[in-house]
Amino acid sequence: MAVVAPKKIAADESKAKAKPEMLQKPAEPPKPPGRPSIYTAELAAQVCMHIADGKSLRVIGSMDDMPHQATIMAWLDGSRPEFSEQYARAREAQADKLAEEALAIADDGRSDTYIDGDGNVKTDPEVIQRSKLRVDTRKWLASKMAPKKYGDKLAVGGADDLGPVQTVTKVMTDAERAVRLARAINDNPAAMHALVAALSKKGGAK
Repeated sequence: MAVVAPKKIAADESKAKAKPEMLQKPAEPPKPPGRPSIYTAELAAQVCMHIADGKSLRVIGSMDDMPHQATIMAWLDGSRPEFSEQYARAREAQADKLAEEALAIADDGRSDTYIDGDGNVKTDPEVIQRSKLRVDTRKWLASKMAPKKYGDKLAVGGADDLGPVQTVTKVMTDAERAVRLARAINDNPAAMHALVAALSKKGGAK
């Protein structure tokens, strides 16, 4: 019978111990960090930049590098007046963008008419009503975001001897107005759908 040398036995035992290590699964990649939730001036500026660019809080909250929509709303609780003011200015900029979009839609009449099978120019009422709905929706949103610039004013006056007509407006800061609008839209998204449906019905009735 062959005798195994002590060195060979030690080598075989070393290989046997090394096998389990070779069968171990590779380490899992690190999980991506969660959404930022701690308020910083830089993060707040980015949020307001997206708002001014026309993005909604729902869209911003779905972006990977942005805080959740609920987190942004929590920042508007009044404990950060600098963010409330910055948010109000961003909403005003968004209102300007909406007004520009409404004007562009109203001026664009390329799809208002079409050529029928006989070569006659026909007006497409469905396209016109859709364009009107898009304009009215943007006008409504702009009037709520920046009522001093785009909102309807209530004029109170009388006979000629009562002097000039006076304009009555409710005293409310832009920050308070922006917070109320944001909460109204985000807490009750059905309100926006109801507005769009009402405007569509109004346009179709004419």
